[in-house]
Amino acid sequence: MEKLMSQDVEKQIKDILSNMIQPVKLVLFTRVSNEPSDLTEQLLGELSALNNKIQLEVHDINIKADLAKTYDITDAPSFVILDHNNEDRGVKFSGIPLGHEINSLLSAIMEMSGVDFGYDSELIEKIKKIDKPVNIKVFVTMSCPHCPGAVQSAHRLAMLNDNIKAEMIEAQTYYELSTKYNVTGVPKIVINDKYELLGNQPVEAFLKEIAKI
Repeated sequence: MEKLMSQDVEKQIKDILSNMIQPVKLVLFTRVSNEPSDLTEQLLGELSALNNKIQLEVHDINIKADLAKTYDITDAPSFVILDHNNEDRGVKFSGIPLGHEINSLLSAIMEMSGVDFGYDSELIEKIKKIDKPVNIKVFVTMSCPHCPGAVQSAHRLAMLNDNIKAEMIEAQTYYELSTKYNVTGVPKIVINDKYELLGNQPVEAFLKEIAKI
């Protein structure tokens, strides 16, 4: 099978991953004979081979449907990133994080491992004070250069507050979901199925919408 990443790309990513602090676990749910599932599994397999702090666990969603539900996963391919205590911090990817989205995947892995993402203490305190359930969906395409920033902001919010769940959704793989949420441009951000943002918005824009809940 031909690799998804060239040797040059592998070297670049290996250098990035060398700065990981704590181990993380990727828990992937797939479907048999499903090309997006196969590609996602191959990508995560190639990635986990570059650093022994990344553990990959793969399950067939039809066989492990109950386990998938514990991570709020109902379709495949989807995966979550767990921290070094195997705790779900609300960081989920649905679809293939290839193209530009490899950047949001690498950021999530690094930050889940404990790498600081540079927010000041005042902003962190504001995020931690959110005391209501928040669900953030970020619809992306692999060719969108602005999408990773939106995904990173959503995932960072989730990592900082247990009340927040954030999901990258690859719009073409999840076409029916994209139609349901009327995705005509990306990144499209949907908060609690009600409030919407378009474009790579700063984290403060997310907080402004969350304050309306």
